[in-house]
Amino acid sequence: MEVVLLGSGNVATHLGHALLNEGHKILQVYSRAQAHADALARTLRAQAISDFNTLTTQADGYIIAVKDDAIASVVAQLPSPLRGVVMHTAGSVGIEVFGARAVRYGVLYPVQTFSKAKVVDFSTIPVAVEGSDEETYGWIARLAGSLSGRVFRCDSKQRLSIHVAAVFACNFTNHLYSIAADLLEEYGLDVDLLRPLILETAEKVMDHQPRDVQTGPAIRNDERTMQKHMELLENQPELEALYEALSSRIRENNHF
Repeated sequence: MEVVLLGSGNVATHLGHALLNEGHKILQVYSRAQAHADALARTLRAQAISDFNTLTTQADGYIIAVKDDAIASVVAQLPSPLRGVVMHTAGSVGIEVFGARAVRYGVLYPVQTFSKAKVVDFSTIPVAVEGSDEETYGWIARLAGSLSGRVFRCDSKQRLSIHVAAVFACNFTNHLYSIAADLLEEYGLDVDLLRPLILETAEKVMDHQPRDVQTGPAIRNDERTMQKHMELLENQPELEALYEALSSRIRENNHF
């Protein structure tokens, strides 16, 4: 298929290379910054553009891979009519964002975190698909299926729930890693000490329900240990409150 990428960030970069590797052709890469469009387009053997007036109207598909709050602005600038399918890659933006700006439209949402510096195996990534009609859904599902073996139908509300869950499982968890690293550094220790623990925790939830493998003083209702932890954090009230809130949630979730 011949595809246009509207965006040049992490998602666009990984998606563009995955598409190219599966034999699809990237016609153009759009970015507001010409230099960013140039950099990605060069690696995808595509034309770089930074003006919607130069957007081809002959592509099979147009993939909007920009920040969630920028999608509506990109949609509003699309030329009409476009014969191809227009889709975005966001978790939190409903399909209604396309309004009357596209005839065939939908969503191709890869459930993964992307960083330009780290290669991911796209074939293992769950991809949520939504379409404006059955034919369009089928088209997007085939495109997604050429990249991943884990394609599934998902409406906008379900997709939003995935996005919120992913924030808890990924973004918040990573921030907690950062807090842990800062605590260790304060006492002259390195975060490398925690990496085996982090890996073991992640591996457990690959085979078990997270609730079933919860450990720590909160699930044991070990008040004395938790009090010692709170005393260590007493000069950092925000962390003390966060520790208490998470501990309470764990206990409530396990009926203490």
